[in-house]
Amino acid sequence: MTARPARLTALLAAGLLAALTACSSAAVGPDPSPTASSDAQAPELRLGYFANLTHAVALVGVDDGTYQESLGDTQLTTQIFNAGPAAVEALFGGAIDATFIGPNPAINAFAQSDGDAVRIVSGATSGGAQLVVRDGIDSPDDLVGTTLATPQLGNTQDVALRAWLADQGLETSLTGGASDVTIAPQENSQTLDLFTAGELDGAWLPEPWASRLVVDAGAHVLLDEKELWPDGDFVTTHLIVSTEYLSTYPGTVKKLLEAQLATSEWIAANPDEAKTRSNAVIEELSGKPLSPQVLDRAWSNLRITLDPVATSLQTSADHAVAAGTSKETDLRGIYDLTLLNEVLAEHGQEPVADGGLGASGT
Repeated sequence: MTARPARLTALLAAGLLAALTACSSAAVGPDPSPTASSDAQAPELRLGYFANLTHAVALVGVDDGTYQESLGDTQLTTQIFNAGPAAVEALFGGAIDATFIGPNPAINAFAQSDGDAVRIVSGATSGGAQLVVRDGIDSPDDLVGTTLATPQLGNTQDVALRAWLADQGLETSLTGGASDVTIAPQENSQTLDLFTAGELDGAWLPEPWASRLVVDAGAHVLLDEKELWPDGDFVTTHLIVSTEYLSTYPGTVKKLLEAQLATSEWIAANPDEAKTRSNAVIEELSGKPLSPQVLDRAWSNLRITLDPVATSLQTSADHAVAAGTSKETDLRGIYDLTLLNEVLAEHGQEPVADGGLGASGT
């Protein structure tokens, strides 16, 4: 897979030209005097992501070499996670520097560290999460007495399920106590096996796992999460970076974002090939590819975007507080989209907003 890094080279060249043009224009005015560390490069970047289609921008860009090419002399190493809380634990423990992750684990990381440990620096994916259930469940009332799975306690889908059930007047428990609906957080592959064996009644899952339960195990959709959001747009995956790493090595983080932009644009221009490549990487990481039917269904539910859909984050945070998986936290400062908007501007694209939750409050 060598064709696409050439596209990255072209994209980087365009960005360099834009930057040089900007510098040329600025030469007639005051010297902006950037800080000495603004281009600081790290010897290594340790990046986390999941073997899910909602992380396609990492699956494709890491596998075909775009990320490593962009990072240059910075060595890229990667780690695969099943769900966000485990990735946050790794980041807190110093095992990784950045990770693609869902909104609620990022919120928890920000809250647990009193706003110090992490920053959201880019979006990655919108959409692609559904509540799928067995035959005989056709309404929220039918869920009483059932057991539903999520990827991990406190992850994005876990919080979404608990919040939605509460809106339906159904109680859940974080500790396994008495409740209307039992929620069983577990690895997605285990959820598929248990649902197939008739030991689970359904699950709220990201793609491709929602489609796997539908296509491979006979589930049907009780709720597509996009129905709960204005225009069906909500953040499923974004990119967070350790605040310390971001402040120490902004040049490396900017190169990471260059790679993400290049990958996102290639996916948009080559959706069929991107879908196939993502599936090949999922097979490599999990040992089994998605069937064509699962792949097509899951891919159609996603939107790859660097926009973090910041307007949906506060709602996700409110859901987590209501569900008891997170404490109430002032999220101002959780976004730092400065480098992303620099990259977008250098490539002639419009900036993205932080919904008032960044240092700039834009």
